[in-house]
Amino acid sequence: MDLTLSPSETEFRDEFRVWLEANQPGPEPAGEDAAFVFRRDWQRLLNASGWAGVAWPKEYGGRGATLIEQAIFYEELARAGAPSMANVLALAMGGPTLIAHGTEEQKQRYLSPILSAQEIWCQGFSEPDSGSDLASLKTRAVRDGDEWVVTGQKVWTTFAHHAKWCMLVARTDQDAPKHKGLTYFLMDMEQEAVQVRPLHQITGEAEFNELFINEARIPHENIVGGEGNGWAVAITTLMHERFTLAFGLQLQVQIAVRELTEKARTTRGATGQTAIEDPVIRQRLSQLMIEAEVLRLNSYRGLTAVMRHGVPGPEGSLGKWHWSEVAQSLAALAMDISGPHAQLVEDEWTYRFLRSHANSIEGGTTEILKNIVAERVLGLPRMR
Repeated sequence: MDLTLSPSETEFRDEFRVWLEANQPGPEPAGEDAAFVFRRDWQRLLNASGWAGVAWPKEYGGRGATLIEQAIFYEELARAGAPSMANVLALAMGGPTLIAHGTEEQKQRYLSPILSAQEIWCQGFSEPDSGSDLASLKTRAVRDGDEWVVTGQKVWTTFAHHAKWCMLVARTDQDAPKHKGLTYFLMDMEQEAVQVRPLHQITGEAEFNELFINEARIPHENIVGGEGNGWAVAITTLMHERFTLAFGLQLQVQIAVRELTEKARTTRGATGQTAIEDPVIRQRLSQLMIEAEVLRLNSYRGLTAVMRHGVPGPEGSLGKWHWSEVAQSLAALAMDISGPHAQLVEDEWTYRFLRSHANSIEGGTTEILKNIVAERVLGLPRMR
């Protein structure tokens, strides 16, 4: 594809860049609760100017931006160092899934509160025994009149402690093959039958959670995409997750490489030399620069595929897999540049190093993503 921006795309970029400069919210405050309020207010500011659902259809509160403009939007957010929005899972995954599979009544009911961050969403897919193999999940939903009664457990549920709604996949047909007996629900988190238990990470945060669901009730009208069609709807959610966030992530890597290069220029070791003078450090930095550029070009290749086919495809798995490896390599090199001193301080790079350990697990493990790329992109035979 031609990476040169058209006049209209340049105008879009410049308009958003000017808006960002005028509305930069400043540094994120310390503390998880304060940070959440900060991100929610930031999203509401974006939404008030029509930027929260930039690629959503105008009739649902979006801006109707093209895919190229959506990519520009995420790149400009990353370039400006802007914070994430509070309802990122609903914006990047839940909303697009509803737009693709939801009824008109569901779109009218749920999309506007997503944009305004009035109702936060989480994703109830992974289970203790069904993480990478999602189709083997055991959470059950049994029909009871106009409602479904749900019992089971979910884990690694990001932002569940803030969420009003959960994108929940449960088994509704025990006799059907495992991919066929699933249904995609919107579950109200604000009921006693749903208990949230935070999982504290190595960084000290509790970003992820366990969900314990004991006969929670979900109205039949809260099924998305039809009973028994949960696998196809869930795949839509996952494809949007890996595609939508790719552009911001690849630019964040490029920025991080530049920051790490500057750190190497200013950090001196026991010999008095700067880290950049070490040929091994220079080689590792050079390789990361190459990887960052490959990541950027592959992001645009994925965008080309979406423009051709109309929906995100399995190619998004390659970008997420590659990004997680590069991000982890960046953080590890930062620790090596700092030397033993890195064990004594808690700075931005220490946090990045600790947090990077989740990169190859969240959003699909690297092992599963490799299988997807092998089977669905390269056409290799299935492993089993």
